[in-house]
Amino acid sequence: MYAAVAAGSFRRYATYRVATAAGVFTNTVFGLILVYTYLALWDERPQLGGYDQAQAVTYVWLGQALFATLALQGGGFEAELLERIRTGAVVIDLYRPADLQLWWFAADFGRSAFQLLGRGVIPFAFGTLVFPSALPADPLVWLRFLLALLLATLVSFGIRFLVALSGFWLLDGTGALQLLLVTGMFCTGMALPLNAFPEPLGGIVRALPWSAMLQMPADLLMGETGALRTYAFQAGWAVVLLLLGRMVQTAATRRVVVQGG
Repeated sequence: MYAAVAAGSFRRYATYRVATAAGVFTNTVFGLILVYTYLALWDERPQLGGYDQAQAVTYVWLGQALFATLALQGGGFEAELLERIRTGAVVIDLYRPADLQLWWFAADFGRSAFQLLGRGVIPFAFGTLVFPSALPADPLVWLRFLLALLLATLVSFGIRFLVALSGFWLLDGTGALQLLLVTGMFCTGMALPLNAFPEPLGGIVRALPWSAMLQMPADLLMGETGALRTYAFQAGWAVVLLLLGRMVQTAATRRVVVQGG
């Protein structure tokens, strides 16, 4: 059943071809802006954050490829679930013979798979072909990266599921979505690699779950960290977030309040 939900979500997003093309264009343009900004910054500060210029450029394009894939600043299922909670339509979800958390994870996984293939590959391929990059030649490294990407998907879902569940208490989730956008910009490393943050701020943000989505997979791909360390960090946060989501879901659904009666 959950595989069917994921496949249906993939097909759903695949129907928005114009939006996908616009997303590819947007990610490519923002990638170019960031690349030239990074090149200027790395000219002044070589080896900033332990990266050379090729690694910094690779990091930019990887971020653009994963921006929509992992919904780094939101834009996945969370807004829809928040709205269903606000209107009371979530009651239908709770009546389904399916687990709420697994149902939405399956839907989000299908969305992520499409965004990676439909929106992420082209900007990444363009950027790494046009600019000097630090991509590995060993296919085993790419396989390790794909596993890290799967774990990053779990972490991303765990964070956004908790944000969506806040709607049971907030009723209006606009503020929660805005907070997700801001934390996604800075704590994932989209604005600047977390390795380049000054201490002690750098150490703090690298210990937070957001670093499991972009920073650690990027470091693994470019050989800056080991696979076991990456997987342990990602899996640890995934377990914590998913268990916390399960606990909050249990508490929230004991009493469902439908706004407006």
